[in-house]
Amino acid sequence: MAADEIRGDTAGTAQVPLSVLDLATVGAGHTATDALRTSVELVRLAEARGFHRYWVAEHHSMPGVASTSPAVILAHLAAHTDRIRLGSGGVMLPNHAPLVIAEQFGTLEAMAPGRIDLGLGRAPGTDGATAAALRRTDRLNEGADDFPQQLAELTRFLDDDFPDGHPYARIHAVPGPIQSTSPGGVQDPHRPPVWLLGSSGFSARLAGTLGLPFAFAHHFSARNTIPALDLYRESFTPSEVLDAPYALIGVSALAADDEKEARRQVMAAALNMIRLRTGRPGLVPTPEEAEAYEFSPMEREFMDDWNSNVVHGTADEVRTGLDDLQKRTGADELMLTSHAHSGDVRLRSYELIADAYELPQTRTAQV
Repeated sequence: MAADEIRGDTAGTAQVPLSVLDLATVGAGHTATDALRTSVELVRLAEARGFHRYWVAEHHSMPGVASTSPAVILAHLAAHTDRIRLGSGGVMLPNHAPLVIAEQFGTLEAMAPGRIDLGLGRAPGTDGATAAALRRTDRLNEGADDFPQQLAELTRFLDDDFPDGHPYARIHAVPGPIQSTSPGGVQDPHRPPVWLLGSSGFSARLAGTLGLPFAFAHHFSARNTIPALDLYRESFTPSEVLDAPYALIGVSALAADDEKEARRQVMAAALNMIRLRTGRPGLVPTPEEAEAYEFSPMEREFMDDWNSNVVHGTADEVRTGLDDLQKRTGADELMLTSHAHSGDVRLRSYELIADAYELPQTRTAQV
């Protein structure tokens, strides 16, 4: 697998590649259909402005997040783009049988050859009760503990290389390499690069040991960012995939036309997170609702702490904040996620950030 399928090129005046993480957030007064239409507009904007990749994340039982099925959303986005890399950020592997993920992402690779990333996490992407329903077991720790074995199994399905005598040696993920070795086969044996995602040291060490690219969730685990990246780099062993570490970080970033509007938007997103963390998940509230909300002292403290890790403000302020964060962490790529009540606000944020970095205006697919 060529390293350039992982390492991106910089664009404009950005110091590292810039990418997008989309949760397909649903605001109060809007529908999941509205959110997914925004995702199409956003991926087309990202492709036109030179963002390197566009990932969607697996979440469950959260009314304000419509990205429960990454493979389904990615297939839709692939139909509306022709260049940008698309991927999962991530699929929560313990929720699924490895063969199913190999088949889904083999299908995506067939739809968008050379453009698909498979990012994997070991968390459930939801609460314990929902995870138990997804996995049809309440022994959730076993799924996380078995992650390295599940990853190895998934990789063998993707590469179609179970050893002779293995129970799965005669089972093949299709579409996949088996089609190129069948009589008359012309199937491209290429498969999506695997990334490990994490918010602690476990996946950082595993990614380093296996020589895989690593994506860290700075946007909700900022205190662990530098320790995890250090652990990844210290643990790194060169592999057929990478000869040197490659780490991206997910960053909450929101740019607006003025600083006051940016503060209003991130306050609403913080209120949504407070409700989620206290067992009251809902749609993303409007800025007006957040302004009228009476925050308790504990909630106010949480909001201030949460928003201290959201790079927000005018376009120039966001650029300065992102550049400073990249220098502090040494991240090889920044993946930006914007949380706001309105799809228009999110689209405007990415446009402003693209302008701040002088990203090019290119033509995207007309579908």
